[in-house]
Amino acid sequence: MHDGFPSAVPASFAPSWFLSTARERIRGLLDPGSFTEFLPPEERIVSPHLALFDLPAAFDDGMVIGRGRVAGREVLLAAQEGQFMGGTFAEVSGAKLVGLLRAARDDATLPRTVLLLVDSGGVRLQEANAGELAVAETMRAVVEARAAGIAVIALVGGRAGAFGGAGLTVATCSRIVISEEGRTGVSGPEVIETNVGVEEFDSRDKALVWSVTGGRTRRLTGGADGYVEDSAAAFRAAVLASMDRIPPFSLATLEAEGVRLAARLETLGDAGSGAELWSRLGIADPAAARDLADRDVLALLRTVKGADHDAR
Repeated sequence: MHDGFPSAVPASFAPSWFLSTARERIRGLLDPGSFTEFLPPEERIVSPHLALFDLPAAFDDGMVIGRGRVAGREVLLAAQEGQFMGGTFAEVSGAKLVGLLRAARDDATLPRTVLLLVDSGGVRLQEANAGELAVAETMRAVVEARAAGIAVIALVGGRAGAFGGAGLTVATCSRIVISEEGRTGVSGPEVIETNVGVEEFDSRDKALVWSVTGGRTRRLTGGADGYVEDSAAAFRAAVLASMDRIPPFSLATLEAEGVRLAARLETLGDAGSGAELWSRLGIADPAAARDLADRDVLALLRTVKGADHDAR
C-alpha cells in the first residue's frame, strides 16, 4: 500500500473495529494474553460527578489503559469506550490517559510506543471544566512524550469518531491511522448544523457527513497518515508499519508540516463540497470515489500527488 501502511485482512474475515467495544479492540489488536491492565474495573475508580445527574457510572470510566505486545513488540495502550457517554473526556478518564502518557515520558523502562484507540465526541458535558482540562493536559502530555522520544499513534475507527477535544488530541500525535468509519474533526456534524444552519450542513445527510469528515477524505487531504479497512487485523498491520515510520519530533518536522498545511489551504481551502475536494486532488471521477471499496481506495491513494507525506 502507498505510504507504507499495508492493506490487511478484509473486514469480512475479521471483527469490525467500528462495531467492537474498547476491550474487544484491544483483544484484536494485541498478541493473545499479552495485555496487562492498569487500574482495572475491580479497582472501581469511577466518576465522582455522574451521580449528581442520576447517571450510571462505569468502573473504568470509559477509559482502558495498560500495556501489551503487537507481534512481540511492547506497547502502552489507552482505549476509549465510545459506548459509554460517547467516550468523552472527563476527570477520571482524562487522569488515566494523562498518567499513562506521563509515565511513558518519565520511565525509561516502559515501552517507547503509546497507542491511542480514540472513540470520542469530545468533552463530557456533565464534567465540562474537568473535561476541558483533561483535553488540554492530554495534548500537552502527548507533545511532551513525543519530545522525549515516545511514538504516539492514534487509531480512529469507532462509532463516536474523534471530535472536539478528541479531534484536537489526535492532531498532536506522531501518526494517525483511520478507517472510513472513523470520522474526525474539531466540530461534529450536529454542532456545525447548529451554528451555520441545516441549509449549509445537514447532519442527517450521511453522504455529506462522510464526504467531509470520513476517513478516506481525511486521508486524501492529509488529515491522517494511514487508511485501513474496518477490522482489528487492518489496524494491527498499520500499527506495525507506523512503529517503523515515526517522524522526528523536531523543528524541521514542524516547518514541513506548516508548508504542507499552507499548500493544502491554497489548493482546497475554498472547495464547496467533498466531491470538489476530490476533483482538485486530481481524481477523475470524484462522485464515484465516494462509493469505492476500501481496497480500491488504497489503490487510489497511490495515484494522488502529495498524498504521501512525512510531516506531523
